[in-house]
Amino acid sequence: MATSGARSSRLGGLGQWWGVIVAALLIAAWINKAVGPTGVSALSGLVLLWCFFQAPATCAAPVRGRRDGCRNNATGLLMGCHIRQHRWQKLKMLILRRQLRAFFAGLFSDGKAALVTLAAIGSFLSGIVALVPGMVVG
Repeated sequence: MATSGARSSRLGGLGQWWGVIVAALLIAAWINKAVGPTGVSALSGLVLLWCFFQAPATCAAPVRGRRDGCRNNATGLLMGCHIRQHRWQKLKMLILRRQLRAFFAGLFSDGKAALVTLAAIGSFLSGIVALVPGMVVG
């Protein structure tokens, strides 16, 4: 009997959710103020990497006949689904100026993508604020 790829790892499918744990640690680091700016920046970078490359999202690569694009599950905001062509299309959308608007519109296309996009923006701003000396309260 064939099994899905999600259950084949030791963590039973929870391995793709490590970024949520790191995001919770990032929030705790800001509240607790026990971790310095380097730790907050490192946690922010990890959350940002998770959002870009491993967070569950919708592919949304351009597909003929569909205005909203591919509806397959993807890993991360920058990566496409299991179809290799879609991965290249999503990365090409970042490079080509005329397709950049379509890429940014896809970041808020559904609830999953919007949540991951907001997490990426928040972690980016968190890392920037942690590195600016006068902005850290503590």
